Amino acid sequence: MGAELSHETTVDEDVAPVVLTDRTVKAVAEFILSGNCKKVVFMVGAGISTSAGIPDFRTPGTGLYSNLQRLNLPHPEAVFDISFFRENPVPFYTLARELYPGNFKPTVTHAFIRLVADKGLLLKCFTQNIDTLERAAGVPADRMVEAHGSFASQRCIDCKAPYSDSDMRHHINSGTIPRCPCGGLVKPDITFFGEALPSTFHDSIHLAEEADLAIVMGSSLSVYPFAALPGRCSDTCARVLINMESAGGIGSRRDDVLMLGTCDNGVRRLAKELGWDVELEKLWNSIRGSEEPPKVRTDEMIEEEVRRLTEEVERELRVAEEYKGRVEEKLKTEDERRREKELRAKIEEDLEGKVPKSEERVDNATTELENEMPRLSLNGKI
Repeated sequence: MGAELSHETTVDEDVAPVVLTDRTVKAVAEFILSGNCKKVVFMVGAGISTSAGIPDFRTPGTGLYSNLQRLNLPHPEAVFDISFFRENPVPFYTLARELYPGNFKPTVTHAFIRLVADKGLLLKCFTQNIDTLERAAGVPADRMVEAHGSFASQRCIDCKAPYSDSDMRHHINSGTIPRCPCGGLVKPDITFFGEALPSTFHDSIHLAEEADLAIVMGSSLSVYPFAALPGRCSDTCARVLINMESAGGIGSRRDDVLMLGTCDNGVRRLAKELGWDVELEKLWNSIRGSEEPPKVRTDEMIEEEVRRLTEEVERELRVAEEYKGRVEEKLKTEDERRREKELRAKIEEDLEGKVPKSEERVDNATTELENEMPRLSLNGKI
């Protein structure tokens, strides 16, 4: 096994492999070319896109979660939490503008997956990535399972109505928050924490059991149920891990091979052993085209995007508060009028019977005067 395996390997080096002739890259290439390897399954994560300029999630200091502190999140994962998104969509759409399809080009690793598909060997590519770079590389849609969804489509989180790609791109580019005609927030079909994985993932899990070769690349295999996929491979399936560090217990079986390092270097090594290296580079160049690589967004640009999106939300909140104030003022005025009317009615009710009516007062005065007339006459006052 030599340098191919990490110190976490549990299989005894004296235990001979069954499917492979040896636990080396060369042996993997020989198996692929032998004709006995007809079904290849890829299981890939964020590590295959880092060389495209997209950060992975968990690498300390450089990972996506480490760099989300600027968004003032309660915790990094909140940016992909459906409950938090309902309360404050600004952080997600700030991030979405950075990651949106079209900003990045596929890597040579994506091109390698496409090449395996072109050779007629790809059974399925399970990806944790939402960046759609597998699609951009030309991997057939029916050979992919986007286990955590992607930016490829979007819909309202309330009424579930689909939302147009052009309208979504407009909002992403202008830094505004897309909303459905029903008033609900619109979200790309990315699986957030608190949401179920797409049914296509669960419907395709059994394919891992059918694989002749499983190649795991760029994933820490720490998020379930995706992390359980390598374990579903049969004992007659050779497993290869191309990653910066060991993961998922790969290396514990007799036909496991670990290639520790970057994904791009790993696929180039494997392609060279296969005799596909020239073909791979040619395919990659055709996928990338002649355009220059996208510009990396600076912290100042990101802060400006956060500011703009925050102002938009604040404007919406101000409008809502103003409307609320008008309604409360109207209710207050109506309440005061009602209370005044009730008070007047109560006063009139209290005075009823206590203050004689004008006719009664005149009659009473006339009667008193008539009673006093005799006395006043006797006194000589009349």
